Amino acid sequence: MRSDIDPDRVAELSAEIYGSELPGGDEFRYARPVGHLLGYARVSTADQDAALQIDALNRAGCYRVFVDTISGSLQQRPELDKLLDQLRPGDTLVVWRLDRLGRSIRHLIDQLQVLSDRGVGFRSLQETIDTTSPGGRLVFHVFAALAEFERDLIRERTNAGLEAARARGRTGGRPSALSGDQVRAARRMYEQKDMTVAQIGEVLGVSRTTIYRALNRPPAAPASPRRATSAV
Repeated sequence: MRSDIDPDRVAELSAEIYGSELPGGDEFRYARPVGHLLGYARVSTADQDAALQIDALNRAGCYRVFVDTISGSLQQRPELDKLLDQLRPGDTLVVWRLDRLGRSIRHLIDQLQVLSDRGVGFRSLQETIDTTSPGGRLVFHVFAALAEFERDLIRERTNAGLEAARARGRTGGRPSALSGDQVRAARRMYEQKDMTVAQIGEVLGVSRTTIYRALNRPPAAPASPRRATSAV
């Protein structure tokens, strides 16, 4: 190729011939490279076949597909970790179906937010979701709003249940590890100062933390004796 050719002059001549203005040489030189499509497939057990997912991802144009044979409920997925490490801004992560990536709606939203912050797109073939398009980004925001709405509903129901329980004289939390008699026995042994807290815990079969927790609770008021009622 001749080194004395001016790319800007070539653009001007092309514009005269074809009737349109083409980018100059500098604009061609600094054009943004096209990102890659990286696919992710997952099956839960070795008995399952990932061929259906792999074929669909290859047809979608993925130049490489990462496959995990592991339950989606587990946090550590080695092949997914490798894929995330290779993604660069402008790339797109492609899955066959949404549940291949996220363990739940909340987890999926968090994953997509991380990808978005890194400048990485996301596509799901079955649901035809593509966050590199305006419509796909809209769907992503709708999902995020639904997940937030679900979390608020759970919080409201939990608080309402706790309030109702308190109104009936019950409090939340786990049942006490020690009965009332055991707590009183622990107090007596502690006040006699003949045993350490750890030794008291060994006698009662609980941890030292449980003994401290029981000692820090205010002592329960003794129950008033019932009056014997005479038969009429």
